[in-house]
Amino acid sequence: MPTIQHKIKLLAVALAIIGFLGFLDASYLSIEHFLGKTVECSVSIFSDCGTVTTSPYAKILGIPVAYLGMLYYLSIIVLSILLIDKKNLVLAKYTALYTTAGLIASAYFVFLQAFILEAFCLYCMLSAASSTILFLLGMRMLQLLRNEKRAPLERT
Repeated sequence: MPTIQHKIKLLAVALAIIGFLGFLDASYLSIEHFLGKTVECSVSIFSDCGTVTTSPYAKILGIPVAYLGMLYYLSIIVLSILLIDKKNLVLAKYTALYTTAGLIASAYFVFLQAFILEAFCLYCMLSAASSTILFLLGMRMLQLLRNEKRAPLERT
């Protein structure tokens, strides 16, 4: 039977992989922003990338949201690698909780796309999907940690 450390390690690997995919997505949007290019979407249902990425909501305090996303995903990757290396259950808890920030930010930006801008960006929705998957992996990690905490009491 796999140990909790082994399960946490597998979840950390999954976090790193999804974090890397999110990082690639956010990096593309950041590069396009800094080059002054309008992002084009090739899928008809998400044909409003330019509308979304050039809207007033695409920046927070003058910083492109895509750049903030890139930093978020990079931090998930770094935390995951540290977790794989150190096998620290406290770090696992904080990494898992940190994924909540990505989910909240993504929910806010999806809300803006749906109800304020009435336009959707494929790359933004891919980021939202990445953040959601990271959150689900993080919650599974917390569940494992809670179960491990309770296990010694149940054995006595």
